[in-house]
Amino acid sequence: MSAATAAATRTRPLPGPIRAVRGIAPALLLVLLALCGPFLAPHTVDTPVTAPYATPGRDALLGGDQLGRDVLSRVLHGGTALIGSALVVAVTVTLLATLLGCAAVLRPALGRAVERTADVSILLPSVLGIMLIALAWPGGGRGPVVIAATVLGTPYAVRIVAGAAAPLANSGYVEAAVTRGEGLAYIAVRELLPNLRATVLALFGLRFVEGIYVISMAGFLQIGPQPPAADWALMVRENAPGILLSPWGVLAPSLAIAVLAISVNLASTSLAPHSVRKAVTTS
Repeated sequence: MSAATAAATRTRPLPGPIRAVRGIAPALLLVLLALCGPFLAPHTVDTPVTAPYATPGRDALLGGDQLGRDVLSRVLHGGTALIGSALVVAVTVTLLATLLGCAAVLRPALGRAVERTADVSILLPSVLGIMLIALAWPGGGRGPVVIAATVLGTPYAVRIVAGAAAPLANSGYVEAAVTRGEGLAYIAVRELLPNLRATVLALFGLRFVEGIYVISMAGFLQIGPQPPAADWALMVRENAPGILLSPWGVLAPSLAIAVLAISVNLASTSLAPHSVRKAVTTS
């Protein structure tokens, strides 16, 4: 093998699925850690074990928070609910967007209604909409945030799926299925969806990242989980006043959120077709 051939082999880009696996690995490790974290935590989440904003020591490897609770234990406990909520948002939005997006390109009247709904949704900033819904919801909690993120995120996602499915709807095999008298469900499942796998996977991953962002933002604003709950976003807010005394109380949950979001985003964009990548990431 010549030197030029060897160099070309070394610089050849990896296939999308391989890049996706490499990109998602840190997120998978974080998810596994979040699931096993409560069993690995050295202390309970609500028991002070050291002085407030204490530096790292033997009793608290990452130091203490504003009440002297172990930061490491709270980080290990704090990711499960956040990841689970973002997963619910991603699965629900992706499922609704896939069904409505395929139906929209096959039924022009529905497509026009979806487009108008998305145009109206753009006028309402997502952050403001989530705050209004969550604050007006009786009892509050994380549930209203998840519902608001799903409702406000679906119209954008539907337009993305519809945009990717529109060229397929005019293809010969779809027209042949229509001519045979096949139903809407058959055409969507058997003819459109197999050709939208990459788009749907990318949409799922990026809606998961959006869910992490929205739910974390709500937690930082104390919309959703309330003290003394162990939550990564809530930990950032609670420990921000003592960041100079005990920085790990802010850095540890912030890094966990950032690594999770970035790794899933990289994996999703590596799967997305180039033509829809920009549309998905900017919605």
